[in-house]
Amino acid sequence: MVMPMTTGERRSWSRLVLPGARPLPVQVYRPQDRPEAGLLVWAHGGSWQHGSAAEWHHATAALAAHSGWSVISVDYRLAPRHRHPSAVRDVLTALAWARDQAAGSPLAVGGDSAGGTLAACAALAARDRGLPLAAQVLAYPPLDPTCGSPSYHRSPSAYPQASVLRQAWRAWRGTGESAAYDHDGTRLYSTPWEAPSLAGVAPAVLAVGRDDPVHDDVVTYAHRLRRVGVPVRLLHPPGAAHGDILRPDGPLIHHLARALRKDLP
Repeated sequence: MVMPMTTGERRSWSRLVLPGARPLPVQVYRPQDRPEAGLLVWAHGGSWQHGSAAEWHHATAALAAHSGWSVISVDYRLAPRHRHPSAVRDVLTALAWARDQAAGSPLAVGGDSAGGTLAACAALAARDRGLPLAAQVLAYPPLDPTCGSPSYHRSPSAYPQASVLRQAWRAWRGTGESAAYDHDGTRLYSTPWEAPSLAGVAPAVLAVGRDDPVHDDVVTYAHRLRRVGVPVRLLHPPGAAHGDILRPDGPLIHHLARALRKDLP
């Protein structure tokens, strides 16, 4: 099912329902007035429990307009009704569809906050399936379910608070690590920290504000990727806070768009 719509001079988008065992709603944003540079599957934030492609409409439309990439925004299943690995499976379904549409164009996966966690896990599954990705584009993803790094405790008023985020992790993945596998036997991780190795995963564009509570998670991920030879571009947009991608005047979208245009690792 396709419902074409347009908004703004340089943006066009459509609502689709991808076929499969579970029909998957997505919103597809295509850049206007320029050739399509690639396809980016995007998972929205919301602590794995909230949010939708519609609520992220302006952010994903802006990302497509500024980057020149088409953005496929996924309405993945939400916790606690749907726990891990449901959301990762939905992102992978969108990636498989985008691969068929790409016709040789670059393909990437990305997301913000909890969606960035999903995108990183989808990138690992893509590696294990032999699906080449041009990049994983992650905006301030939480990666440590214990929220134990120092950046979580620098400011008691910072968002997201460690105690709230730990509850969100439990709502999504349960009380501990549990092995999950897809129908083809591919391991589906709930965080890259579970993976025995990060070698061979897609090059990473990582963005996080210096005062964001998840800052240390993102920097640690960058270090771990670099240690196994994965190219990384780590961005610290000035003034960027957690949730910055939803701010109309926030700097983060422009930094991600610039990396997609010309600075991929």
